[in-house]
Amino acid sequence: MSIKVGIPRALLYYYYHPQWVTFFRRLGVETLISQKTTRGLLDKGLKSTVDEACLPVKLAVGHVLDLRDRVDYLFLPRIVSTARKEYICPKFLGFPDMVRHTINNLPPIIDCNFNLYHKGSSSADFYFQVGKFFTRNPAKIIMAYNASKAALDKHNLDMQSDCLPQEHAAEGSADSNGINIAVIGHPYVIYDNYISMNMIKRLRDSGARVLTADHLPESVVREEAYRLPKKLFWTINQRMVGAAYHYFSREDVHGIIHVASFGCGPDSFTGELTERCARNGSNKPMLSLTVDEHTGEAGMVTRLEAFLDMVRWRRNMADAAATL
Repeated sequence: MSIKVGIPRALLYYYYHPQWVTFFRRLGVETLISQKTTRGLLDKGLKSTVDEACLPVKLAVGHVLDLRDRVDYLFLPRIVSTARKEYICPKFLGFPDMVRHTINNLPPIIDCNFNLYHKGSSSADFYFQVGKFFTRNPAKIIMAYNASKAALDKHNLDMQSDCLPQEHAAEGSADSNGINIAVIGHPYVIYDNYISMNMIKRLRDSGARVLTADHLPESVVREEAYRLPKKLFWTINQRMVGAAYHYFSREDVHGIIHVASFGCGPDSFTGELTERCARNGSNKPMLSLTVDEHTGEAGMVTRLEAFLDMVRWRRNMADAAATL
């Protein structure tokens, strides 16, 4: 019977799940992903987390509880930095300790440090630490790591082809005659169908092509983010701001939606910077939405429908003016 490692469907799972799953599979380790978010799963997280935590952390705790009794190990990497001289939000650094001290009867936690802040650091160091939990063969770990890197590269290329996590190219295609809406937000908010209330699907069903920060090459996002007078040292929020600036300048993008998580400090900065760009450097419609555990679906749907009506009206007016 193979060892089973549990991976919560939360936080940076939406960036790295192809790499994580491939790495463990190449080591002969079975992975179990927590179920998709439900109200019951979120409620479990709310009851086991301090009130001051943001919604994504509360949700991540619920996903850990979903896996607790079904796996031999929990994979909760301590993610410090994913780029040189940049940090990830502190919640990623402290999440393994938060789980360990608030949930009883946990299986062993794999919480190795992922830290690329310093020059010369490598993601290979992290995967070697993880691999040693299951094998003493360095060659096996190297081969698993190389395969996992290839899986991540393919995932990133798929995302740049308008796919969303766990989609294929055909599923990510959209009607080019519709409107194009950029959705700017943390991946663990906008890609989680429950807490985003199926926002992306609703937009697609309404005839909109949806674009996110992950549809852009890293070089484009960083170049746009350099327009800021001071560099943001939160990697994901820097990506969000860079993507927003890029989409505001593109003529084929007809509206921007910024999605923030209540209680998230970096999101408050990102939202303000995005709104300033909308006011000062663009005439594109922008909608700001904040989600938490109390957000109602009816209100979200109403605001999305009103926003899409406004975007279409603006586009029709522009088309009419172009024919005069």
